[in-house]
Amino acid sequence: LSTGCINTLLQYGTDEQKATYLPKLVEGTWAGTMCLTEPQCGTDLGQVKSKAIPQDDGTYKISGTKIFISSGEHDLTDNIVHIVLARLPNAPEGTRGISLFIVPKFLPTTEGESGERNGVACGSIEHKMGINSSSTCVLNFDDAVGYLIGEPNKGLKAMFTFMNTARIGTGIQGLAHTELSFQNALPYAKDRRSMRTLSGTKDPEKVADAIIHHADVRRMLLTQKAFAEGGRSMIYHSARYADKMSQGVANGDDAEFEKWDDKLGFYTPILKGFLTELGIEAAKHGQQIYGGHGYIKEWGMELIARDARIATMYEGTTGVQALDLLGRKVILQSKGKIIRDYTSSIMKWCGEYALDKDMRKFVWALTKLCAEWNTLTVRLMLMARKDREIISAASDDFLMYSGYVMMGYHWARMAAVAYDKLKNGGTESPEFYKAKIQTAEFYFDKLLPRTSGHAEAMVAPSDSMTAMKIENFAFLD
Repeated sequence: LSTGCINTLLQYGTDEQKATYLPKLVEGTWAGTMCLTEPQCGTDLGQVKSKAIPQDDGTYKISGTKIFISSGEHDLTDNIVHIVLARLPNAPEGTRGISLFIVPKFLPTTEGESGERNGVACGSIEHKMGINSSSTCVLNFDDAVGYLIGEPNKGLKAMFTFMNTARIGTGIQGLAHTELSFQNALPYAKDRRSMRTLSGTKDPEKVADAIIHHADVRRMLLTQKAFAEGGRSMIYHSARYADKMSQGVANGDDAEFEKWDDKLGFYTPILKGFLTELGIEAAKHGQQIYGGHGYIKEWGMELIARDARIATMYEGTTGVQALDLLGRKVILQSKGKIIRDYTSSIMKWCGEYALDKDMRKFVWALTKLCAEWNTLTVRLMLMARKDREIISAASDDFLMYSGYVMMGYHWARMAAVAYDKLKNGGTESPEFYKAKIQTAEFYFDKLLPRTSGHAEAMVAPSDSMTAMKIENFAFLD
């Protein structure tokens, strides 16, 4: 959250605001939060009621209540810099009337240190499933001194800088849950013994074979490994886009910033929605590998399962990310061009390996999926002309489909590098690269086929969702 606060101030803050807050935020002696959600609204920020009253000295008095504020109150840092959405008097209704403010816990002194306590207080700590070490708070703002960021009534645009940073950060959390579950499950699977494998005894000197020899346990371990390493590649690639965006901001090149912002904007809902859903699946596999021990606290696997679940809701649920991807970015903003551009880059890469016999299986699968991805996008746009609910009905399947294809592309690229290293030398660890290729093959054989179900489901008419009367949802009404 501090990183999101820094990025927002870098792009929209005044020179004075940057000088006051950035040094402390960067060095970590001050922390940042994001204050959007209120009791009556979450994703629909047009309902925000917090007020900002202008003062003669150019500051604002901020009043209102915010909920679900991660790290909203603590003593780990000298100060907390709250970034708050609120409405000016006579502001337009809806999202067009939201402004963005800096509201520090302690007002900065002229020397840049923490001074007088501001009018913001923790109303309560929210008790959630998991994340027990996080001070997730209700915050009450009572005539707190605030400072406008950017232009009046254009706060949501500025806040998207913060939200997109947080969404990518949440995607990293999903990746972290996947990786941690794998790191814990792997040594346990090597040590735990149960029965003999169907293909014959593997550890004859032991009372039973280690469970890592059983194919079903390997399925779960390889799923965790494929998701962790594939997700890491996706995160690293998006970080390159973020670096280029930052360069655009630093150079004052708006066109360069917008170019890379658009590219990262395509990745963001996929990283956030897809990787956090995979984090839950990986945590489940970890518990399954541990068996009954996976549900006992001292082993730590149930902690991962509890903590992983909230990542799918942070910064907008998976459904919200899916609707942002399909409804806003693919259809409204680009009319499908963003998919055409991305798949064309995959196809260009595939063309470089079209005659490579080792890579043929990856290239052929990706080629078919790229064609299907474009076809599905066009079909949904055409269906939406008559079926107005189809975009909402199809969006979750579209996001997961997109995630599996994107991860497949990254695994194919890793396989290409691995083959090159094994053929041309330059490595002292051939087993590492062999494992990369084998994991890529597992992903394409066992995980990428999930796209078929998502493809079929997304183009099914929305009637099966919308036709039932509300009173018929419960049979004991």
